[in-house]
Amino acid sequence: MEYRSLGRTGLKVSAICLGTMTWGEQNTETEGHEQMDYALDSGINFFDTAELYPVPPKAETAGRTESIIGSWFHQRKNRDKVILASKVVGRTPMDWFRKDKGPAELSRAQMTEALEGSLRRLRTDFIDLYQLHWPDRPMPWGSNPTHFKKGEMEGEYHSFQSILEVLQDFVKQGKIRHIGLSNESAWGTMRFIAEANAHGLPRVASIQNAYSLINRLYEVALAEVSLREDIGLLAYSPLAQGYLTGKYRHGELPAKSRKALFNRLQRYEKPGTEEAIEAYWDLAQELRVDLTQLALAFVTSRCFVASNIIGATTMEQLKICIASHKLVITPEIEAKIDAIHQVHMNPAP
Repeated sequence: MEYRSLGRTGLKVSAICLGTMTWGEQNTETEGHEQMDYALDSGINFFDTAELYPVPPKAETAGRTESIIGSWFHQRKNRDKVILASKVVGRTPMDWFRKDKGPAELSRAQMTEALEGSLRRLRTDFIDLYQLHWPDRPMPWGSNPTHFKKGEMEGEYHSFQSILEVLQDFVKQGKIRHIGLSNESAWGTMRFIAEANAHGLPRVASIQNAYSLINRLYEVALAEVSLREDIGLLAYSPLAQGYLTGKYRHGELPAKSRKALFNRLQRYEKPGTEEAIEAYWDLAQELRVDLTQLALAFVTSRCFVASNIIGATTMEQLKICIASHKLVITPEIEAKIDAIHQVHMNPAP
């Protein structure tokens, strides 16, 4: 397993990160523990979770994933073996995250309540990387929206400085070590950097955004930010929530798949996605490799990626995903991928 720098933190994280968002919904506690055991034995030292998980977000399940990780730490006594990342929800009308049953936001009181809850469920004294799950300010969903509509950016929000000041206090208290962003734009990232530099506040170490063969929008603006500012991408949905495994080709709907259970994969069902996926499927057949591993290996190979977040609901899937780090994306393979990308560019932003 390769290990890479997490921003300027001094931490070295595995190039593959274990995603956890199915545990507590599609996966049981026992299955979550089995996945963590296998991942750790495979050289993965980086786990990612969130107070929101599992998905889809629901009042009755919120926090279950963190609790499953916490019980694993408690049983295995191996907290020191894992670099742990979690997230606080951004501004949202979802009203089940806080005790007052009001909408969530990135205020000091709510962030403090969120962190204390995560630490309690995770059964740990600190979180290595604490991330803002999405921005507090109003903006279209996603790190690089392809369109803006009037009014989408109107509304109140807590200042970048005030949010960083809260996070600084968490660091001083020893409850978090470093901070990261998620679902963030290039402008938002640079604002956080500017405020940190101006006021001596914690510096962003990472950005967790969607990135895959059918969504390379991160390269439009954020990749340069990553490389010039030492802020690594933690790539989520590298398999486009399963579409880049090929399991949904030609209208197939496997039992117990996320689409069959929840029907909330519309981000990856936009015009042009089917044609792009077929082109990558054909390339995988030409190369005689598994499409899942080709898609994952491409993401892992990018120079701005600090870690590639995989997720699985079965051990067979997990083993295939982890083994993808052995597939080398040669210049010849990259040229073939880029040729497809030129024709089928970012159909699933």
